[in-house]
Amino acid sequence: MKPAFSRHFPHFLRFGAALLLAAVLAGCASAPASQPPVETRPKLLVFLVVDGLPQRQITGYRDQLAPDGLARFLERGAWFSEAHYGHAFTVTGAGHATVLSGAYTHRSGIIGNEWRDARTGEREYCTGDTSATYIGHKTQPLDGTSPKNLRVETVGDVLRRVDPRSKVIAVSGKDRGAILPAGKSGTAYMYMAQSGQFASSTYYMAQHPVWVDRFNGRKLADGYFKKQWQPLLEEAAYARSLPDNQRWYGPRGGKLPMLMGSPNDDAPGPAFYSQLLRSPFVDAMSLEFARAAIAGEGLGQDEVTDILAISLSGHDYVNHLYSAESRLSHDHLLQLDRLLQAFFADLDATIGRDNYIAMLTADHGFMPAPEYSQSQGRDAGRVNGGQVLARVNDGLEKRFGPGNWVSFSGSSLLFNRQLVAQTRVDTDALAEEARRLLLAEPGFAAAYTRRELESGRQPWSQLFGTSYFEPMRKSWHPEVSGDVQYILKPYWMFGTTTSTHGSPYEYDTHVPILAYGPRWVKPGRVDRRVEVVDIAPTVARWLGVAVPAASEGQPLPLPN
Repeated sequence: MKPAFSRHFPHFLRFGAALLLAAVLAGCASAPASQPPVETRPKLLVFLVVDGLPQRQITGYRDQLAPDGLARFLERGAWFSEAHYGHAFTVTGAGHATVLSGAYTHRSGIIGNEWRDARTGEREYCTGDTSATYIGHKTQPLDGTSPKNLRVETVGDVLRRVDPRSKVIAVSGKDRGAILPAGKSGTAYMYMAQSGQFASSTYYMAQHPVWVDRFNGRKLADGYFKKQWQPLLEEAAYARSLPDNQRWYGPRGGKLPMLMGSPNDDAPGPAFYSQLLRSPFVDAMSLEFARAAIAGEGLGQDEVTDILAISLSGHDYVNHLYSAESRLSHDHLLQLDRLLQAFFADLDATIGRDNYIAMLTADHGFMPAPEYSQSQGRDAGRVNGGQVLARVNDGLEKRFGPGNWVSFSGSSLLFNRQLVAQTRVDTDALAEEARRLLLAEPGFAAAYTRRELESGRQPWSQLFGTSYFEPMRKSWHPEVSGDVQYILKPYWMFGTTTSTHGSPYEYDTHVPILAYGPRWVKPGRVDRRVEVVDIAPTVARWLGVAVPAASEGQPLPLPN
């Protein structure tokens, strides 16, 4: 991955140029857009996020796609072969906060899926809000119920400010996949793994509309009980992906066909409803809920532009369990492709092919399983976070005295602020020692201190050669993040799940950006490098509204 600026220019020139560019873009972003005539605006923007979909899977399996699913974008729409995230901690919360705000973590404040409060050290969830509860469902302390922690506005927020009649509806298998794209003024619905239903929260409304209750009354999830996830193609078609039951899947393994529900269960229950998240069926239900939202809310049915944001969560769960290189992930993508084909056909019939724009991206990519990377001769491995943290704290005790000095928070080490205040330790010295101890651990590639990140100046010793300082700075928020930001080496990961994401490396940053809308988007492939933050200003231009205030992207270079 190339550094954000040319590696051959002095740092102070690069930093100055960056500030100048940011000022220019900020001015452009805040300038109001001229409202195009009603007849030239789309009636509906359908914004799709496939959770955990790396671009390499779309191109790798292109010949097996259905004629009018993802191929609609590739053959009759615009697609960007080199689309990337520019921040380093590529996780679900951060990605979903970026897609329609155009702002990376250093502006959005969504530094990860969860973190610790910088003042108290208490756990914080990216969409957690104890003042709001799920409607009709039990709410746990860290459940996601509102966009309270999102510090930026989205395109939907701007659209509704211009015309409150516009509707912004978001649906997802995950709470954060719906809440963050919906912004502050949209409405989010999420899959409830305890019941198999979809619910909103009291942040948005006191009770569900009638159409939601009717949808839940259909009990679609129960229809998958004891159903098999069957592969779509013959065995030979999966020769380019890894066979089932790889040794690194763990004792439970993983193979197709796969039964939904336990053979010993007589009726659906929470374990079964949770299992559906790890299959194509949660995405089928999410798209069916989206159809119900179109009908129930009248989306795209009048002269006012609406937004329907759909985050399809199943692929992420499958990739965590089996990796993007697995046959299960391969088949899951093909299953999702067929679901999209049917959904697009329904959009054509209900909204009209020339009345809507569809756009698709992902919140992050996925790394290969470390064991697979090792089999390919790569330096790869796993990091036990608990053991690392214990050794770092032991080292800090030897120099600064007893106590738990640091904890993990997002992608950083967070100081124990109370202990620091009591001992009056020099925080710069503490940060330098914490960094030294961290980088002595296997698997860690780089770490930067709060002083360096706040100043925007990395150490002079790291100014030349490949540097991840800029992506790491974009993943760090001064009020939310910790005090030593770090990244692991390529092909290394925390934890015991088969595979994960969360790095600035290409396998995690390289995602699809696809667009379709014959009246607005000419077909063609664009090979110029673009970033996910470029989506928001592009969408704002289509809708004829101002770019969200914190956006740091620029309109995508669409085919002429």
